[in-house]
Amino acid sequence: MADQGTFSCQICGIHKRKNDLVPAELVPASIVDIVTKEHPAWSPEGYICKSDLNRFRIHYIRDVAEKEKNEYASFKGTVSDDTTVENHLPKNDNIEYEKRMTFGERVSDRLAEFAGSWTFIGVFTAMLFLWVILNSTILLSRAFDPYPYILLNLVLSVVAAIQAPIIIMSQNRQEVRDRLHAERDFEVSIHTDSEIHRLHKKIDYLATNQAQKLMEFQSFQLEFIEELLRKTD
Repeated sequence: MADQGTFSCQICGIHKRKNDLVPAELVPASIVDIVTKEHPAWSPEGYICKSDLNRFRIHYIRDVAEKEKNEYASFKGTVSDDTTVENHLPKNDNIEYEKRMTFGERVSDRLAEFAGSWTFIGVFTAMLFLWVILNSTILLSRAFDPYPYILLNLVLSVVAAIQAPIIIMSQNRQEVRDRLHAERDFEVSIHTDSEIHRLHKKIDYLATNQAQKLMEFQSFQLEFIEELLRKTD
């Protein structure tokens, strides 16, 4: 028959003194979850002996450590897969676009580039002066285009008529390139935003979950130390 100063442990069923027991209502919820899996009849109104409570504490610490180990392994594998150089280096849109260009498009770009340079202005001005000098002084008696230089006006009109569509085609392709760059910048912005959001979630997880587990471990350590000190007294 149990003494009036003793109470029964819900786990082992042994009657012990109150100093060797802990009220069930003071057991942390994380430990209660483990206890109820092994003992479904657990009641928050009873007691649990310190030896059984320590056993469940160790069980909880081992479960948490194993879970953290698995999460770290999974996270490490995900990071190693995502941090490869090939995944983070953006594609060069200019190279991809130039591979699809036809010969005519390449020629038109070169002509438009030359027509918009100081070299073209210098060469064209020199040719005009040479044309005028030849037909006005050197070939005065046998000029092939005498003043008012009708043939020269025709040549200039033809050059302007051909040059205009070439420049327009080159500008259209430049607009396509600008649109590709804008789309690439948008994709990079979306990717960056998602990565920042993912990092925030991980930081929040570490700041809340890990901090809570750390405080629980420290609480268990303090309780173990207090029990050891009581036994040594």
